[in-house]
Amino acid sequence: MCIVNASPLMLLARGGHIGLLQECAEQVQVPKAVAEKKSFRRGPTDTAVRALQTHDWIRIIGRPQIPPVIMPWGLGPGESEVLAEALSRPGTHAVIDDLAAWRCAASLGVPVNGTLGLVLRAKKCGLWEHSVD
Repeated sequence: MCIVNASPLMLLARGGHIGLLQECAEQVQVPKAVAEKKSFRRGPTDTAVRALQTHDWIRIIGRPQIPPVIMPWGLGPGESEVLAEALSRPGTHAVIDDLAAWRCAASLGVPVNGTLGLVLRAKKCGLWEHSVD
């Protein structure tokens, strides 16, 4: 399982590569703070919003309790909820791009990937067929 923050979800959806998240895990979860983020919700036609509505392997979850160990990092609500959920489920990967959240995850022993890591892994596995001319 992986818990995804807004920026990887938006970048992959808007780039037409939302399926790379499914390669990360059979079940992809998005905390409520991420799904409700203002910059994320441009409108019902936004590809990231449509991804949440149309892919049954992406599930919006409730708001996890943020443990005191995460609070001093000063992360945003989305990053905090992603890390809180991943911390409560050993072996769950957090998918985040924020550097401070990465550092927090490392200090807590939470496995973490970012958008670039997912793309590089997909390329290595032959799942990325994108060229830049």
